[in-house]
Amino acid sequence: MDIRIGNGYDIHRLVEGRPLILGGVEIAHTLGLLGHSDADVLTHAIMDAMLGALSLGDIGHYFPPSDPKWKGADSLKLLAQVNLLIQKKGWQIGNIDSTVVAEQPKLKPHLDKIRDRLSQILNIDKDQVSVKATTNEKLGPTGEEKGICAYSVVLLKKA
Repeated sequence: MDIRIGNGYDIHRLVEGRPLILGGVEIAHTLGLLGHSDADVLTHAIMDAMLGALSLGDIGHYFPPSDPKWKGADSLKLLAQVNLLIQKKGWQIGNIDSTVVAEQPKLKPHLDKIRDRLSQILNIDKDQVSVKATTNEKLGPTGEEKGICAYSVVLLKKA
């Protein structure tokens, strides 16, 4: 088979005193995401989708939160490592389609910069990276502004 598809999902709690980082871009907001690393839910969902496409487990297997060396880690650096792993296995990214679910802040003004950062780190064209934003219509933990989540689908193709 010359193509593989993986999906990823991540959610983190919003708290005071942490930066809000999505797709490697720091976004001004009164709350940030809580996590062992920088808690970049978008990048985490993309990594899980990439790993899942090749049945390689999830990011917790490679970067366990129990390991102090990953405390505060820049998720874009982890993404670059996951990309090298899939390349070593003979695969490359065809495209990425992601959705971030957050009531606040409004993410539309940041999406182009996020796509730029992700495409640079992955060394792919910007038009291979789709990032959308939506709300949860005030429903559930994301709708109640208790957290932010992201969904991602990645198509890998044989290199």
